[in-house]
Amino acid sequence: MQECRERHGDSFSVKFLSFERPMVMISDPKAIKALYTERAHNLPPGRDIILKPILGERSLLLLEGADHLAHRKLMLPSFHGERMRSYEPIVQEIVDAEVDSWPLGEEFPIHPRMQAVTLEVILRVVFGVAEGPRLERLRVLLTGVLEETASPFAQLIGLATRRFGSRGPWARFEGQLRAVDELLYAEIAERRSAEDLEERDDMLSALMLGRFEDGGGMTDTELRDQLMTLLLAGHETTATALAWTFDLLLRHPRELQRLRDSLEAGEDDYLRATISESLRLRPVVPLAGRRLAVDLVADGITLPAGTDVTPAIWLTHTRADVYPEPFAFRPERFLEDGPDTYAWVPFGGGIRRCIGAAFAEFEMRIALREILTRCELHKADRAPEKIGRRNITLSPRDGTPVIVTACHPARELATA
Repeated sequence: MQECRERHGDSFSVKFLSFERPMVMISDPKAIKALYTERAHNLPPGRDIILKPILGERSLLLLEGADHLAHRKLMLPSFHGERMRSYEPIVQEIVDAEVDSWPLGEEFPIHPRMQAVTLEVILRVVFGVAEGPRLERLRVLLTGVLEETASPFAQLIGLATRRFGSRGPWARFEGQLRAVDELLYAEIAERRSAEDLEERDDMLSALMLGRFEDGGGMTDTELRDQLMTLLLAGHETTATALAWTFDLLLRHPRELQRLRDSLEAGEDDYLRATISESLRLRPVVPLAGRRLAVDLVADGITLPAGTDVTPAIWLTHTRADVYPEPFAFRPERFLEDGPDTYAWVPFGGGIRRCIGAAFAEFEMRIALREILTRCELHKADRAPEKIGRRNITLSPRDGTPVIVTACHPARELATA
C-alpha cells in the first residue's frame, strides 16, 4: 500500500483474489467522511462467503439496512455507560489471574497470553457462563475454532473444500462448530428460564431482555449468531491490539516511563493517548469497505454507484499532513486536540463502526494498567515485530516475545 501511494497518490485500485471487481483504496479523511456518512451504502461482497458459515446469517456483521440498524440499536447499550463500567472488576480479576501464571526470567510471547485474557472476558462478561464443566468445554472448543479460522491458508482450504465438495478439514471444522452450537444453545435455553435474568449483568442476558421497536426480542438463532460475532470480532482484535501496544511501549522507554508515572499517579489521560497512538500506528484490521449505493464525490474523487471502496486505514493513519512525524510513536499527539474523526479510523466509521470499540479500549486500559503496574516487563528482542496475518487481523508475527523480571502482588480488586 505504501508503494502504491508513492506511485499513484491517495487513491488507487487493488484487485483481490476471487473478487469480481477491483477495490478502490482511499486515504483522504474528506473522502472517508463522504464514504462513511452516507447510510445507503452496502457491504462489499466477500464477507458473507467467509464469515456466514461461522457467524450465521443473522450476525450483526452481515445484516444490512433497517435490519442492521434495529439489531445495532438493541445491542449498543451493553457496550457503554454504567453497564460497561460494571465489568471492570471481572476484567481486572481475569488479567491478574493471567499475570500470576507468568514465569519470571523466561522469554514467552505475550500475544497468546492476551488471547487467553480476551477469550476469558468474552466467556464471562459476554456469554455470562459460570464456572463449571460447560465453561471448561466452551473454553477448549472455542480455542479450537479460533485457531482453525486464524490462518489465511486454512480459510482458503475451507473455501475450496466447500466449493468442490471434499469433506477433509472443513468437515472437522463443521464438527467443532456443531459442538460449540450445542453448548451455546444449552446456555441460551437455561438462561431463558433463569429467575434472576433481570439481575444478571452479562451481555447475553441483556440481549435477551432487549426489545426491538415492535416489542419482539431476538430469537435463539439470533442470540447464537451475535455471541459468535462478538467472539470472533472481539477476541482476536483486542488481544492483537494489546500485543502491538506492548511491542511499541517496550521499544520506547521514555514513553513507557511516562505511562508508568501517570498510572502511579492514578491518571489515565496518557494511557488513553497511548492506546490511540498504538491503534494509529498498528491498526489491527486494515480495511473496512462499502459498495456504493450512490455516487461518491469528495475532494477531487468521483466514483460511481456500484464501486467497492475502502479506507486504507494504515495509509490514512500515516498521512504527514495530519500526523507530523507520522511513523514516530508519540502518544502525546493525542493529548492535544487530536485528529479529525475520519483521520483516525481503527474501528471503521459511520453506522457500521465497530459496536465494541468502546469496550475494546476499556478492556485494553484495564489490561495495560494491571500489567504495567505489577510487572517489570522487557522486550526479548528490541527489533520491531514483523507483521503476520491471523484471520482478518494483522498481528505481530512472533507474538511479541517478552521477559518478566519482577512481578508485584495484585492490588485489591476495583468495585463496581
